[in-house]
Amino acid sequence: MKIARRTFTHSLVAAATIGAAPWAWAADTVKIGYVSPQTGPLAPFGEADKWVIEQMKAAFKDGIVIGGKKHAVEIVLKDSQSNPNRAGEVANDLILKDKVALILTAGTPETANPVSDAAELNEIPCISSVVPWQPWFFGRQGDPAKGFDWTYHIFWGLEDVIANYTNGWKSVSTNKKVGGLFPNDGDGNAWGDKELGFPKPLQQMGFSLTDTGRFQNGTQDFSAQIAAFKRAGVEIVTGVVIPPDAKTFLTQAKQQGFKPKVVTLGKALLFPGAIEALGDLGEGLSTEVWWSPSHPFTSSLTSQSAKALAEAYEAGTKKQWTQPIGFAHALFEVASDALKRSKSLKAGDVRDAVAATKIKTVVGDVAWGGKGPFKNVSKTPLVLGQWSKGKKFKYELTIVNNDAAKAIPVGGALKLN
Repeated sequence: MKIARRTFTHSLVAAATIGAAPWAWAADTVKIGYVSPQTGPLAPFGEADKWVIEQMKAAFKDGIVIGGKKHAVEIVLKDSQSNPNRAGEVANDLILKDKVALILTAGTPETANPVSDAAELNEIPCISSVVPWQPWFFGRQGDPAKGFDWTYHIFWGLEDVIANYTNGWKSVSTNKKVGGLFPNDGDGNAWGDKELGFPKPLQQMGFSLTDTGRFQNGTQDFSAQIAAFKRAGVEIVTGVVIPPDAKTFLTQAKQQGFKPKVVTLGKALLFPGAIEALGDLGEGLSTEVWWSPSHPFTSSLTSQSAKALAEAYEAGTKKQWTQPIGFAHALFEVASDALKRSKSLKAGDVRDAVAATKIKTVVGDVAWGGKGPFKNVSKTPLVLGQWSKGKKFKYELTIVNNDAAKAIPVGGALKLN
């Protein structure tokens, strides 16, 4: 039986709150919940969140008007600890204890899916991101005929990552033999799925795939995969693995004399810290690029270009820009826009405002019910990038193929390892 939110007494502000100032004129406060992996193996996905939330405190300092009434804005950040069970628990806390009006979440299916499920069950609007739409939609047993009532998603799909990877591979000379690393998790099961994932389109394009089956995250021995790839004459390695597993695989591949011409991995190679941790093994690795300073988009909240946002992050944190900055920022753009258009703070009104969104953000256009595959999915553009020795930072990510999103400029061409 579903517990009504209204039966719970109002709780004190959670210690995790990164909050709004107590304005004297603000008769009411609207709470926005945010769930992401702040700790654990998926923490790089949440690394920029606290900085983005600090930026939002400035953006919301004068409050926002909802249904004709001014509200202070309070953002409550919760750590999923890279654990699906924990993600669901903290989402329920946000709904039942903190009484948030809206939940935002990002950072792989292990975070976004359980948070979205909790919001759907409790009938609270939720906007999620940083998960390809297939593992978010089908991983939650979504029905294409019905979709979801309360949960909405912003990101690209497996069709986009497959297009970008193969566009890059076609631009260089290889034997088209691909080795796949697909773990037993939400992403790995989707990427390796015979119908939804890589196998079918690769075969149609003339690539042969060696898939040795699912493995557990944190695997310490990739000898079996490496041996199978060597037997098959693999020259391209792809997949979607966590950063520690990429390091283990690449280190052991070098030790065992396996030297693929191209290594294009999702998830593990997204972040500067992960590439630096690989040392010389990081040179020439390629990955999808969902957001970068080169993206020709501007924030509807702060009027910052993607380049200006990345520069502000680097100046404020003394760290290299990282892809999740753009999507964390865009989630708040969409939340702000929807709340301002909502008739009231009733869950149904906020949900209806979210569903009616049509906004230009720092990650591109966001609108549901239009170009997306389902009414709950709004797709964003994707390009391919490659890491090389940098000028400002140790390694820098250059966009090397934009065939799938011509508006985003390239900075070079894919090079063989």
